[in-house]
Amino acid sequence: MSSISCVGLCKSFGDVRAVDGLSLHVEEGTTVALLGPSGCGKTTTLRLIAGFERPDSGTVAIGDRVLAGPGTFVPPEKRRIGVVFQDYALFPHYDVAGNVAYALGRGADPARVREVLDLVGLAAVADRSVNELSGGQQQRVALARALAPAPELILLDEPFSNLDAGLRAKVRDEVREILRAQGVTSVFVTHDQEEALSVADTVAVVNEGRIEQVGTPEEVYSRPASRWVAGFLGEIEVLPGTASNGSVTCELGSLPNRAGLTGEVDVLVRPESLAVDTVEPADRRGSPEATVVSRSFYGHDQLLELRLPSGAMVRARRLGFPAWHPGDRVRVWIEGPADVLARGA
Repeated sequence: MSSISCVGLCKSFGDVRAVDGLSLHVEEGTTVALLGPSGCGKTTTLRLIAGFERPDSGTVAIGDRVLAGPGTFVPPEKRRIGVVFQDYALFPHYDVAGNVAYALGRGADPARVREVLDLVGLAAVADRSVNELSGGQQQRVALARALAPAPELILLDEPFSNLDAGLRAKVRDEVREILRAQGVTSVFVTHDQEEALSVADTVAVVNEGRIEQVGTPEEVYSRPASRWVAGFLGEIEVLPGTASNGSVTCELGSLPNRAGLTGEVDVLVRPESLAVDTVEPADRRGSPEATVVSRSFYGHDQLLELRLPSGAMVRARRLGFPAWHPGDRVRVWIEGPADVLARGA
């Protein structure tokens, strides 16, 4: 296991700057998600780490070993990095064991092949053709092949995007547990917010070739660094507020001024952080009365669209019951995490 550091990485393709001064540090034994929209530079970053592309400037290092930098470029096959490709890149003319053995080179140790197949739960299908496997099994073969040479780092490029929605959650849970059991340092690329938040120890949000924010899943979701990050990571409500030394006030009440801002601010709150009830709690006196405009019912929860006294519209996500309907009058207040940013940040 080793940590990995990228400092000031830049990469252009013609006039397009795919990666623009990107810096990232990954602690050893942790899983980091590079999360961002299509074309943001996350896959190019992965290819720079793997050695499939040369950076125009900047450095890549594993531990104290520089892989790319001024006057230095270690080829991919000498980097001790395992890669799981988006399409798995399995060899159809090899069986499962043969695909894993390929990563070990000539004279591959059968015991090591069995060990990694046991790890991913595929020892029973070692002699089957990869074409006979399900998508989830093929994904685990690709992971076993990447783990077989005991690399210092595992890179995964959109590892779950080829799976059906029903299978995706199961496989990503399996992969997360395998990576944690091995204690291997890993970086995976995804555009799926739920995937990044549920699998990674750390999430690096990428936009236009730069990292906008790095933090735990809870930090980037609950305390986004910008309105762009907040909106990309999920539904967000933005209300005008006023910050003073001790608190921030907005139409939904007051909250602590942890950012130390003053003046006009934006209050960012997720729909699940808004509480709704017909009865005003004793500790929420003065909470505004809103009108239910619409309701979408999903069984386990419901999404309410509410009109506040000012005319502003907000959404609240609550459990499926009790049920509210258009025209109902309810009290609404901030119950969960909310963040405050300078106006327009």
